[in-house]
Amino acid sequence: MKKIGAVKKQTNNRHLNLYHIDALDRNGDSFDYYFASRNPEERLKLYTKSLDPEGIVIYALTKESSPRLVLIREYRYPLDAEVYALPAGLVDPGETPGQAAVREMKEETGYLFTEYTEGSSCFRRPFYMGPGFTDETSCAVFGMVEISGGAAACEATEQIHTILADREEVRRILSEERVSLRGAYLMMQYVHGNEEKPFSFLE
Repeated sequence: MKKIGAVKKQTNNRHLNLYHIDALDRNGDSFDYYFASRNPEERLKLYTKSLDPEGIVIYALTKESSPRLVLIREYRYPLDAEVYALPAGLVDPGETPGQAAVREMKEETGYLFTEYTEGSSCFRRPFYMGPGFTDETSCAVFGMVEISGGAAACEATEQIHTILADREEVRRILSEERVSLRGAYLMMQYVHGNEEKPFSFLE
């Protein structure tokens, strides 16, 4: 049974837009459904069925005997509050997720990122962010950082503080602070990780 009729763009913004669907429920009755997308109309995933990632999240450890996890604390306008997360960003046209991770890590923290490419590809594939309200997909990129280097180069709209957190601090953040969901899951992985083989969970 067909569930989608006409799809109409409601806004005209640079990075994110609202779309309206003339939708049908399982009884065949029509109703209004709205979702957000970063994609232009012709590349909406309800048409293309693509899994190409719009964004990345970066699981980065420091090159130390006891690796720390790179976190950010960023002001988010919809909450009017700071939220803990992992560095993240959008994949530019022509970039691979790994290339985007190098660029975003440099921009947000000033650190030099080296991608870890071993282990199973199933942990790096794109997954849906929140399919009830957006068609956006994102994937995780894993690697290490050199913590010496230049300064961050954030845009004026970005208010980001870099944190290098050990396991005790990550547990505290998970217990007490505002945390993004995808950040929280990867932080949990870090807390239970193997210090001698920090990427063994990707095998």
